[in-house]
Amino acid sequence: MVPWGGLSCCLSAAALYLLGRSSGRDAEVLKSVTRVNQLKDLAQLLDTASKVLPLVVTVSGRVGSDTPINCDLSGLRGVIVEETAEQHFLKHNDAGSWIQDSALMLSMCKEVPWYLDDGTGRAFVIGGRGASGLVLTIGSEVFEEAGRSFVRGTLDYLQGLKMLGVKRIERVLPVGTSLTVVGEAVTDDIGTIRIQRPHKGPFYVSDKTIDQLIANLGKWSRWYKYASMGFTVFGVYLLVKHAFRYVMERKRHWEYRRRVLAAAAKRTGHEDEGSNVTTENGVDTHHLMPDLCVICLEQEYNSVFVPCGHMCCCMTCSSHLTNCPLCRRRVDQVVKTFRH
Repeated sequence: MVPWGGLSCCLSAAALYLLGRSSGRDAEVLKSVTRVNQLKDLAQLLDTASKVLPLVVTVSGRVGSDTPINCDLSGLRGVIVEETAEQHFLKHNDAGSWIQDSALMLSMCKEVPWYLDDGTGRAFVIGGRGASGLVLTIGSEVFEEAGRSFVRGTLDYLQGLKMLGVKRIERVLPVGTSLTVVGEAVTDDIGTIRIQRPHKGPFYVSDKTIDQLIANLGKWSRWYKYASMGFTVFGVYLLVKHAFRYVMERKRHWEYRRRVLAAAAKRTGHEDEGSNVTTENGVDTHHLMPDLCVICLEQEYNSVFVPCGHMCCCMTCSSHLTNCPLCRRRVDQVVKTFRH
Protein backbone atom coordinates (compact mmCIF):
# COMPACT_ATOMS: atom_id res chain seq x y z
CA MET A 1 0.00 0.00 0.00
CA VAL A 2 1.45 3.39 -1.04
CA PRO A 3 2.13 5.73 1.94
CA TRP A 4 0.26 8.71 0.49
CA GLY A 5 0.33 10.64 3.78
CA GLY A 6 4.12 10.62 4.03
CA LEU A 7 4.59 11.39 0.34
CA SER A 8 2.13 14.31 0.52
CA CYS A 9 3.96 15.79 3.52
CA CYS A 10 7.32 15.52 1.75
CA LEU A 11 5.96 17.14 -1.42
CA SER A 12 4.39 19.93 0.65
CA ALA A 13 7.72 20.44 2.40
CA ALA A 14 9.48 20.77 -0.96
CA ALA A 15 6.90 23.32 -2.18
CA LEU A 16 7.22 25.38 1.02
CA TYR A 17 11.00 25.28 0.76
CA LEU A 18 10.86 26.65 -2.78
CA LEU A 19 8.46 29.40 -1.67
CA GLY A 20 10.82 30.29 1.17
CA ARG A 21 13.76 30.52 -1.21
CA SER A 22 11.73 32.69 -3.58
CA SER A 23 10.69 35.07 -0.77
CA GLY A 24 14.23 35.28 0.54
CA ARG A 25 15.57 35.95 -2.96
CA ASP A 26 13.01 38.74 -3.51
CA ALA A 27 13.98 40.30 -0.17
CA GLU A 28 17.64 40.37 -1.21
CA VAL A 29 16.75 41.88 -4.59
CA LEU A 30 14.63 44.61 -2.95
CA LYS A 31 17.60 45.58 -0.80
CA SER A 32 19.62 46.27 -3.94
CA VAL A 33 17.08 48.34 -5.93
CA THR A 34 17.70 52.05 -6.41
CA ARG A 35 15.68 54.18 -3.99
CA VAL A 36 14.27 57.39 -5.43
CA ASN A 37 13.30 59.86 -2.71
CA GLN A 38 11.72 62.43 -5.05
CA LEU A 39 10.19 61.77 -8.45
CA LYS A 40 11.82 64.91 -9.91
CA ASP A 41 15.18 63.12 -9.54
CA LEU A 42 14.03 60.10 -11.53
CA ALA A 43 14.31 61.76 -14.96
CA GLN A 44 17.90 62.85 -14.28
CA LEU A 45 18.70 59.39 -12.91
CA LEU A 46 17.39 57.79 -16.10
CA ASP A 47 19.54 60.10 -18.23
CA THR A 48 22.72 59.28 -16.34
CA ALA A 49 21.91 55.54 -16.15
CA SER A 50 20.90 55.15 -19.79
CA LYS A 51 23.91 52.97 -20.48
CA VAL A 52 23.14 50.51 -17.66
CA LEU A 53 19.44 49.93 -18.37
CA PRO A 54 17.24 48.34 -17.20
CA LEU A 55 17.03 50.44 -14.06
CA VAL A 56 14.91 48.91 -11.25
CA VAL A 57 13.81 51.53 -8.75
CA THR A 58 11.43 52.02 -5.86
CA VAL A 59 9.31 55.18 -5.76
CA SER A 60 6.50 56.43 -3.53
CA GLY A 61 3.63 58.85 -4.03
CA ARG A 62 -0.12 59.31 -4.15
CA VAL A 63 -2.35 57.72 -6.77
CA GLY A 64 -3.71 60.08 -9.39
CA SER A 65 -5.38 59.97 -12.80
CA ASP A 66 -6.62 62.37 -15.45
CA THR A 67 -9.66 60.15 -16.10
CA PRO A 68 -10.65 58.49 -12.80
CA ILE A 69 -13.55 56.02 -12.55
CA ASN A 70 -16.66 57.06 -10.61
CA CYS A 71 -17.85 53.98 -8.71
CA ASP A 72 -21.58 53.31 -8.89
CA LEU A 73 -22.02 51.52 -5.56
CA SER A 74 -19.58 53.26 -3.20
CA GLY A 75 -19.37 56.71 -4.83
CA LEU A 76 -15.56 56.61 -4.66
CA ARG A 77 -13.24 57.78 -7.44
CA GLY A 78 -10.60 55.20 -8.31
CA VAL A 79 -8.19 54.03 -10.98
CA ILE A 80 -8.83 50.27 -10.63
CA VAL A 81 -12.33 48.97 -9.91
CA GLU A 82 -13.31 45.31 -9.54
CA GLU A 83 -16.95 44.24 -9.23
CA THR A 84 -18.14 40.75 -8.32
CA ALA A 85 -21.60 39.28 -7.80
CA GLU A 86 -22.14 35.97 -5.99
CA GLN A 87 -25.39 34.01 -5.83
CA HIS A 88 -25.89 32.56 -2.33
CA PHE A 89 -28.23 29.62 -1.80
CA LEU A 90 -28.99 26.54 0.27
CA LYS A 91 -28.71 23.10 -1.31
CA HIS A 92 -29.26 19.50 -0.30
CA ASN A 93 -26.13 17.46 0.42
CA ASP A 94 -25.79 13.69 0.18
CA ALA A 95 -26.96 13.29 3.77
CA GLY A 96 -30.21 15.15 3.00
CA SER A 97 -29.33 18.25 5.03
CA TRP A 98 -29.38 21.87 3.83
CA ILE A 99 -25.94 23.48 3.46
CA GLN A 100 -25.05 27.01 2.35
CA ASP A 101 -23.11 27.49 -0.89
CA SER A 102 -22.39 30.23 -3.43
CA ALA A 103 -21.65 30.61 -7.14
CA LEU A 104 -19.91 33.47 -8.96
CA MET A 105 -22.32 35.24 -11.31
CA LEU A 106 -20.32 38.27 -12.44
CA SER A 107 -16.69 39.38 -12.33
CA MET A 108 -15.46 42.50 -14.11
CA CYS A 109 -12.54 44.92 -13.78
CA LYS A 110 -11.91 48.45 -15.04
CA GLU A 111 -8.56 50.25 -15.07
CA VAL A 112 -7.59 53.67 -16.40
CA PRO A 113 -4.10 55.13 -16.89
CA TRP A 114 -2.79 56.27 -13.51
CA TYR A 115 0.34 57.64 -11.95
CA LEU A 116 2.13 58.38 -8.69
CA ASP A 117 2.54 62.00 -7.69
CA ASP A 118 4.67 63.15 -4.76
CA GLY A 119 4.41 66.88 -5.45
CA THR A 120 7.70 67.05 -7.33
CA GLY A 121 6.85 64.93 -10.36
CA ARG A 122 4.81 62.09 -11.82
CA ALA A 123 5.54 58.50 -12.80
CA PHE A 124 2.92 56.44 -14.64
CA VAL A 125 2.46 52.84 -13.47
CA ILE A 126 1.91 50.29 -16.25
CA GLY A 127 0.33 46.91 -15.48
CA GLY A 128 -0.07 47.65 -11.79
CA ARG A 129 -3.13 45.40 -11.50
CA GLY A 130 -0.91 42.34 -12.01
CA ALA A 131 1.79 43.42 -9.55
CA SER A 132 2.55 41.63 -6.31
CA GLY A 133 1.29 43.15 -3.08
CA LEU A 134 -1.61 45.12 -4.59
CA VAL A 135 -4.61 45.12 -2.23
CA LEU A 136 -7.81 46.86 -3.32
CA THR A 137 -10.03 48.58 -0.80
CA ILE A 138 -13.56 47.20 -0.36
CA GLY A 139 -15.62 50.22 -1.29
CA SER A 140 -19.04 48.60 -1.06
CA GLU A 141 -20.48 45.25 0.02
CA VAL A 142 -24.22 44.80 -0.46
CA PHE A 143 -26.41 41.72 -0.03
CA GLU A 144 -29.65 41.73 -2.03
CA GLU A 145 -32.15 39.20 -0.75
CA ALA A 146 -33.89 37.01 -3.31
CA GLY A 147 -37.48 37.87 -4.11
CA ARG A 148 -40.21 35.60 -2.76
CA SER A 149 -42.25 33.81 -5.41
CA PHE A 150 -44.35 30.71 -4.87
CA VAL A 151 -43.70 29.34 -8.36
CA ARG A 152 -39.96 30.08 -8.27
CA GLY A 153 -39.67 28.77 -4.73
CA THR A 154 -41.41 25.53 -5.69
CA LEU A 155 -39.14 24.99 -8.71
CA ASP A 156 -36.03 25.68 -6.67
CA TYR A 157 -37.20 23.34 -3.93
CA LEU A 158 -37.77 20.55 -6.45
CA GLN A 159 -34.21 21.08 -7.68
CA GLY A 160 -32.90 20.92 -4.11
CA LEU A 161 -32.16 24.66 -3.87
CA LYS A 162 -33.28 27.61 -1.74
CA MET A 163 -32.18 30.98 -3.12
CA LEU A 164 -30.96 33.43 -0.45
CA GLY A 165 -29.82 36.39 -2.52
CA VAL A 166 -26.97 38.07 -4.38
CA LYS A 167 -23.87 39.53 -2.72
CA ARG A 168 -22.23 42.39 -4.66
CA ILE A 169 -18.72 43.54 -3.75
CA GLU A 170 -16.91 46.53 -5.18
CA ARG A 171 -13.13 46.78 -4.68
CA VAL A 172 -11.35 50.03 -5.53
CA LEU A 173 -7.89 51.56 -5.68
CA PRO A 174 -8.99 55.08 -4.69
CA VAL A 175 -7.43 58.29 -5.95
CA GLY A 176 -5.10 59.76 -3.33
CA THR A 177 -3.92 56.42 -1.90
CA SER A 178 -0.26 56.42 -0.81
CA LEU A 179 1.65 53.61 -2.55
CA THR A 180 5.14 52.27 -3.00
CA VAL A 181 6.02 50.85 -6.43
CA VAL A 182 9.03 48.70 -7.28
CA GLY A 183 9.68 48.17 -10.98
CA GLU A 184 11.67 49.09 -14.05
CA ALA A 185 11.80 52.83 -14.82
CA VAL A 186 11.74 53.86 -18.50
CA THR A 187 10.89 56.96 -20.54
CA ASP A 188 8.87 57.08 -23.75
CA ASP A 189 9.43 59.25 -26.85
CA ILE A 190 7.84 62.34 -25.29
CA GLY A 191 9.73 62.03 -22.00
CA THR A 192 6.95 60.51 -19.87
CA ILE A 193 8.35 58.39 -17.04
CA ARG A 194 6.82 54.94 -16.63
CA ILE A 195 7.25 52.23 -14.01
CA GLN A 196 6.58 48.76 -15.45
CA ARG A 197 7.23 45.09 -14.80
CA PRO A 198 10.91 44.25 -15.32
CA HIS A 199 11.89 41.49 -17.70
CA LYS A 200 13.66 39.93 -14.74
CA GLY A 201 13.11 41.02 -11.17
CA PRO A 202 10.40 42.01 -8.67
CA PHE A 203 7.34 44.10 -9.46
CA TYR A 204 5.47 45.39 -6.40
CA VAL A 205 2.61 47.83 -5.85
CA SER A 206 1.93 48.09 -2.13
CA ASP A 207 0.72 50.45 0.55
CA LYS A 208 3.76 49.43 2.65
CA THR A 209 7.15 51.12 2.55
CA ILE A 210 10.12 49.40 0.96
CA ASP A 211 11.58 48.58 4.39
CA GLN A 212 8.30 47.01 5.48
CA LEU A 213 8.20 44.93 2.26
CA ILE A 214 11.72 43.64 2.89
CA ALA A 215 10.88 42.79 6.51
CA ASN A 216 7.67 40.97 5.52
CA LEU A 217 9.42 38.95 2.80
CA GLY A 218 12.14 37.96 5.25
CA LYS A 219 9.52 36.92 7.81
CA TRP A 220 7.60 34.83 5.26
CA SER A 221 10.85 33.27 4.08
CA ARG A 222 11.67 32.11 7.61
CA TRP A 223 8.09 30.90 8.17
CA TYR A 224 8.15 28.87 4.95
CA LYS A 225 11.46 27.27 5.91
CA TYR A 226 10.27 26.36 9.41
CA ALA A 227 7.04 24.93 7.99
CA SER A 228 9.07 22.99 5.42
CA MET A 229 11.20 21.49 8.18
CA GLY A 230 8.07 20.51 10.13
CA PHE A 231 6.43 18.85 7.14
CA THR A 232 9.70 17.07 6.32
CA VAL A 233 10.03 15.63 9.83
CA PHE A 234 6.40 14.53 9.90
CA GLY A 235 6.59 13.06 6.39
CA VAL A 236 9.74 11.09 7.21
CA TYR A 237 8.06 9.86 10.40
CA LEU A 238 5.07 8.60 8.39
CA LEU A 239 7.33 6.91 5.82
CA VAL A 240 9.44 5.24 8.51
CA LYS A 241 6.29 4.16 10.34
CA HIS A 242 4.89 2.66 7.14
CA ALA A 243 8.18 0.88 6.38
CA PHE A 244 8.40 -0.46 9.96
CA ARG A 245 4.80 -1.69 9.79
CA TYR A 246 5.49 -3.38 6.45
CA VAL A 247 8.61 -5.11 7.82
CA MET A 248 6.74 -6.25 10.93
CA GLU A 249 3.86 -7.59 8.84
CA ARG A 250 6.25 -9.54 6.65
CA LYS A 251 8.05 -10.83 9.72
CA ARG A 252 4.72 -11.81 11.30
CA HIS A 253 3.71 -13.55 8.09
CA TRP A 254 6.86 -15.67 7.94
CA GLU A 255 6.68 -16.38 11.67
CA TYR A 256 3.10 -17.46 11.17
CA ARG A 257 4.07 -19.82 8.35
CA ARG A 258 6.95 -21.23 10.37
CA ARG A 259 4.78 -21.95 13.41
CA VAL A 260 2.01 -23.40 11.28
CA LEU A 261 4.44 -25.72 9.53
CA ALA A 262 5.94 -26.74 12.86
CA ALA A 263 2.49 -27.45 14.29
CA ALA A 264 1.48 -29.29 11.15
CA ALA A 265 4.58 -31.47 11.27
CA LYS A 266 3.93 -32.31 14.91
CA ARG A 267 0.24 -33.22 14.40
CA THR A 268 0.07 -34.92 11.07
CA GLY A 269 3.58 -35.71 9.95
CA HIS A 270 4.39 -36.09 6.30
CA GLU A 271 1.70 -36.95 3.78
CA ASP A 272 1.87 -40.19 1.80
CA GLU A 273 2.55 -40.06 -1.90
CA GLY A 274 -0.59 -39.65 -4.02
CA SER A 275 -2.42 -37.55 -1.45
CA ASN A 276 -4.37 -34.65 -2.95
CA VAL A 277 -3.93 -32.49 0.21
CA THR A 278 -1.87 -29.34 -0.31
CA THR A 279 1.60 -29.72 1.27
CA GLU A 280 4.68 -27.62 1.63
CA ASN A 281 7.97 -29.43 2.22
CA GLY A 282 5.90 -32.54 2.84
CA VAL A 283 3.81 -30.88 5.59
CA ASP A 284 0.03 -30.50 5.54
CA THR A 285 -0.89 -26.80 5.64
CA HIS A 286 -4.48 -27.13 4.45
CA HIS A 287 -6.01 -27.90 7.83
CA LEU A 288 -3.69 -26.00 10.13
CA MET A 289 -2.81 -22.66 8.53
CA PRO A 290 -6.08 -20.94 9.52
CA ASP A 291 -5.85 -22.07 13.17
CA LEU A 292 -3.63 -19.34 14.62
CA CYS A 293 -4.43 -15.66 15.08
CA VAL A 294 -2.40 -13.61 12.58
CA ILE A 295 -1.74 -10.94 15.22
CA CYS A 296 -0.53 -12.74 18.32
CA LEU A 297 0.32 -16.09 16.64
CA GLU A 298 -0.59 -17.83 19.90
CA GLN A 299 -4.37 -18.14 20.22
CA GLU A 300 -6.58 -19.84 17.66
CA TYR A 301 -8.80 -17.43 15.77
CA ASN A 302 -12.38 -17.37 17.05
CA SER A 303 -13.92 -14.19 15.62
CA VAL A 304 -15.32 -12.98 12.32
CA PHE A 305 -15.20 -9.39 11.06
CA VAL A 306 -18.37 -7.72 9.81
CA PRO A 307 -18.93 -6.79 7.00
CA CYS A 308 -15.86 -8.30 5.22
CA GLY A 309 -16.38 -11.77 6.77
CA HIS A 310 -12.71 -12.64 7.31
CA MET A 311 -11.77 -14.97 10.17
CA CYS A 312 -8.13 -14.53 11.11
CA CYS A 313 -7.90 -13.16 14.68
CA CYS A 314 -8.75 -14.11 18.22
CA MET A 315 -11.28 -12.07 20.19
CA THR A 316 -8.55 -10.45 22.32
CA CYS A 317 -6.68 -9.06 19.30
CA SER A 318 -9.89 -8.25 17.42
CA SER A 319 -11.00 -5.88 20.17
CA HIS A 320 -8.02 -3.62 19.37
CA LEU A 321 -8.50 -3.50 15.60
CA THR A 322 -10.42 -0.97 13.52
CA ASN A 323 -9.51 -2.47 10.12
CA CYS A 324 -9.31 -6.03 8.91
CA PRO A 325 -5.60 -7.08 8.69
CA LEU A 326 -6.31 -9.05 5.51
CA CYS A 327 -8.37 -6.69 3.32
CA ARG A 328 -7.92 -3.38 5.26
CA ARG A 329 -11.67 -2.83 5.21
CA ARG A 330 -13.16 -1.02 8.20
CA VAL A 331 -14.54 -3.32 10.89
CA ASP A 332 -18.06 -2.40 12.01
CA GLN A 333 -18.59 -5.40 14.28
CA VAL A 334 -16.71 -8.40 15.65
CA VAL A 335 -18.68 -11.63 16.18
CA LYS A 336 -17.29 -14.45 18.29
CA THR A 337 -17.39 -17.90 16.69
CA PHE A 338 -17.44 -21.38 18.29
CA ARG A 339 -16.10 -24.70 17.11
CA HIS A 340 -17.62 -28.09 17.90
